[in-house]
Amino acid sequence: MEGLVLRKLGRRFGTFDAVRDVNLHIKPGEFVSLLGPSGCGKTTTLRMIAGFIDPNAGSIELDGKVLSDPSGSLPPEKRGMSMIFQSYAIWPNMTVAQNVGFGLKLRKLPGHEVKQRAGEMLEVVRMSHLADRYPSELSGGQQQRVALARAIVIRPAVLLLDEPLSNLDANLREEMRFEIKRMHDEFRITSVYVTHDQAEAMVTSDRIAVMNNGRMEQVDTPYALYTRPKTRFVASFIGRTNFVSGTRTGDIVDFNGFSVPVGQLPEQVTAGPVTASIRPQAMRLSASEPHDGSGIKLPGSVKQSAFLGETWDYVFQASNSDAEFKVAAPPADVHEVGAPAWLEIDPKQIVAIQE
Repeated sequence: MEGLVLRKLGRRFGTFDAVRDVNLHIKPGEFVSLLGPSGCGKTTTLRMIAGFIDPNAGSIELDGKVLSDPSGSLPPEKRGMSMIFQSYAIWPNMTVAQNVGFGLKLRKLPGHEVKQRAGEMLEVVRMSHLADRYPSELSGGQQQRVALARAIVIRPAVLLLDEPLSNLDANLREEMRFEIKRMHDEFRITSVYVTHDQAEAMVTSDRIAVMNNGRMEQVDTPYALYTRPKTRFVASFIGRTNFVSGTRTGDIVDFNGFSVPVGQLPEQVTAGPVTASIRPQAMRLSASEPHDGSGIKLPGSVKQSAFLGETWDYVFQASNSDAEFKVAAPPADVHEVGAPAWLEIDPKQIVAIQE
């Protein structure tokens, strides 16, 4: 099978299962992020892919060749992979150009080819004008570009990135997300990116593997993860949401203070107890009762508000139940705390999840 394949991968440290029964197929040229909180197993998984840690169970394959299994592992230097670390790990005694060309020199390429390919890569990362500078003379973002250029110039089979933006400030992190995405779109190197930052994963990835307690809870596109989370953990870790409990009886699901015909929900719901996720963007606040649309309409009042610049965050208190909802609204949609309001919920965005 082409691409990078993890089959029932597991790693135990003593009695602790850091990674358990992980299955993942990353297609050639695909960018997949391993996303989750600290201790979820994402870095251990990445280090097993790199060859720094051996698995206790399962296997890692690249284009049909077994790289690791419990019987043995191919050394990191023979895997044809490049890795970018949190600390960048660029040589302080080498210039930018020398750092970028270092991997090519190790591969004993002719001097003129090393210079040519390093120069071309510096053009790609927009660092040609800084080729003769040393790392101490560069900003954090510039050092990260050097690390990217050095990793990509050798044309690896797989590019591994271990939280590479964690040492940058917020503005630089946002800039570098798009830089990583731009470079991947240009070179289409199979890439595995570890992060706990959902925004980084959403911007850069073709697919995201959400990890929790050593397992993969859901692997999907960023859009599908946000709009169709399958578990409570995924729904709460990817963005913000409202959880509502209800019960399906016949063709109706009764939630706290409102009911929805089963046919209006985006997915099948089995009879009995139901837990659903409703994103703040799936609701709309208005000062008077809305008469257009086919949404669920609830009377109530504004309990809390917070202005975040790009959006308002409101907490809506329903008057016919004790239900509260977090609601996102555009900047011009201003509601005073304590004022009466109506909440309209789009039933097509009420997503049933597993507990």
